[in-house]
Amino acid sequence: MPPKQLRRQSISVGRGTRKKDEDSGTDVGEGTDEWSQSKATVRPPDQLELTDAELKEEFTRILTANNPHAPQNIVRYSFKEGTYKLIGFVNQLAVHFSQVGNLIPKDSDEGRRQHYRDELTAGSQESAKVVRSDAEMLEEEEEPKEAETEAGSQTDMPTAEAAEKVAEELMTPMQPKERKLTNQFNFSERASQTFNNPLRDRECQMEPPPRTNFSATANQWEIYDAYMEELEKQEKTKEKEKTKTPVAKKMGKMAMRKLTSMESQSDDITKVTQAAKIVERMVNQNTYDDVAQDFKYYEDAADEYRDQEGTLLPLWKFQNDKAKRLAVTALCWNPKYKDLFAVGHGSYDFMKQSRGMLLLYSLKNPSFPEYVFSSESGIMCLDIHVDHPYLVVVGHYDGNVAIYNLKKPHSQPSFRSSAKSGKHTDPVWQSELVHTDVIKLKVEGSTTEGLEGLQLHTVGCGTAFDFHKEIDYMFLVGTEEGKIYKCSKSYSSQFLDTYDAHNMAVDTVSWNPYHTKVFMSCSSDWTVKIWDHTIKTPMFIYDLNSAVGDVAWAPYSSTVFAAVTTDGKAHVFDLAINKYEAICNQPVVAKKKNKITHVQFNPIYPIIIVGDDRGHITCLKLSPNLRKMPKEKKGQEVQKGPAVEIAKLDKLLNLVREVKTKT
Repeated sequence: MPPKQLRRQSISVGRGTRKKDEDSGTDVGEGTDEWSQSKATVRPPDQLELTDAELKEEFTRILTANNPHAPQNIVRYSFKEGTYKLIGFVNQLAVHFSQVGNLIPKDSDEGRRQHYRDELTAGSQESAKVVRSDAEMLEEEEEPKEAETEAGSQTDMPTAEAAEKVAEELMTPMQPKERKLTNQFNFSERASQTFNNPLRDRECQMEPPPRTNFSATANQWEIYDAYMEELEKQEKTKEKEKTKTPVAKKMGKMAMRKLTSMESQSDDITKVTQAAKIVERMVNQNTYDDVAQDFKYYEDAADEYRDQEGTLLPLWKFQNDKAKRLAVTALCWNPKYKDLFAVGHGSYDFMKQSRGMLLLYSLKNPSFPEYVFSSESGIMCLDIHVDHPYLVVVGHYDGNVAIYNLKKPHSQPSFRSSAKSGKHTDPVWQSELVHTDVIKLKVEGSTTEGLEGLQLHTVGCGTAFDFHKEIDYMFLVGTEEGKIYKCSKSYSSQFLDTYDAHNMAVDTVSWNPYHTKVFMSCSSDWTVKIWDHTIKTPMFIYDLNSAVGDVAWAPYSSTVFAAVTTDGKAHVFDLAINKYEAICNQPVVAKKKNKITHVQFNPIYPIIIVGDDRGHITCLKLSPNLRKMPKEKKGQEVQKGPAVEIAKLDKLLNLVREVKTKT
């Protein structure tokens, strides 16, 4: 019973308050003046104090649908015009809320079912509220009646039963009647506009195919002559077949078939070769794109912080499986096509002499050689004709000289010397395109007495020679004994001069491309020497701590040269910067066992090629410090040309000459 008491108290309190309000309602109008008098306006402390004119002033504001935060400076690339253009239309729509849903028409079956279900749930909730309120009222009325007598309670029994029936009727949900839809054709039109992408025009232009105009007249006489010629050919072939024996006929037929098949194959291949070569170069250019970019554009920025030192950047590596075990015995750049160079393969081990190979590589295709020629004897030297760059002369280990013509498709040489035509008796160590007996070398002081008291001169072995760049009859010859002979084509019986140059075999002799008096030599005795041919003693001597395989002058400077040694290092010297040591010492082969045999400068590009005894050729780029040009002075133009290079080397030689005369 305690909850019932609480409810009764709350009901009585509510009724009392209502009465008080009704009683006090008459007195509210009396205190209205007092309430209005006590009311005062409160101003915030930061409010501006404005005058009446300022308060009366009107400010007009126009509200637009544009988004104030939308960017106004968007730029996009126009493929049509080929430039960046400012976009005029900007999306002003700002989405604050979005929800994914689905719409169902009211007239559909699903729409009617949902509408009916919603009405049912709403009706049941209202009926439940009514039942609850009626039940509470009944409980409140029954509480005072419980305190009465039993007789009174018996008389109230029918009333309780009536209340229960009412409650049951209220608890049962009322089924609302289905409303008829007035408009059976409820049509709604919806439209949306999508964003249109800008149009793009793509165009390509190709070279038109070559055209030729052909015109001819065909009359009865020309047709008659053509038929007569064909008949004559057929008659001649019949006469030839009659004269032949049956065996010869069969052989002739077989040969004709072979020829026709070979011709058809060759025709098909020649049509594809040019296109295949271009595609192969394109594929290689994509494969070695980073190397090609370095070759064209890379310059070592660290040279600015190195004092008189430089580096070599490895680029391409050329190798062929057929020439894997053959050493690189000769290198030569083509004088016309600056990206093409020839490589001679052979062996310097005289106990293991085998075959030789001539390969021509291009920088445009480092994966495979452009031309491949094989020979029975190892190649020791080669040279390319200056005026006819398709002619390559090769000197073999067996003493023969061969000339290859790159224009001819077959792999055999166009000319090859033999014992009848005057072949050499020893290996041909160096060659240029000259076909005359120049001189026969004799070793001084090596005469031996024969059986009948005759004096026999032993013939010396020449290992290197070089013709003078200006005096065409003068040339130098380096020998196996370490001596260098200055010779002339006019006096083949005597030497013009003899230089006691080295203690071991002379590997290379080379004239300076600018200065007519200077030449350079290297040897297996670890030294490189620079000479003035008018003086018998060397001007500069450099010890490289290993056998020197080859030396080469740079084509862009009279004071720069490179040398390679058998310990796998390349040495670059610039006498104008440092007269005492190399400005670059760098290993350029992967393994220490690999011996570098030859080096050559490219005539145009700042690169060198280096060959080793494993048949590999490495291309290296010279850093800026290795090809320094004279600095510009204020108000003076930089002087260039052969005269400047000659003067630069003369200045160094004069210093050395003065020191030698004093000592």
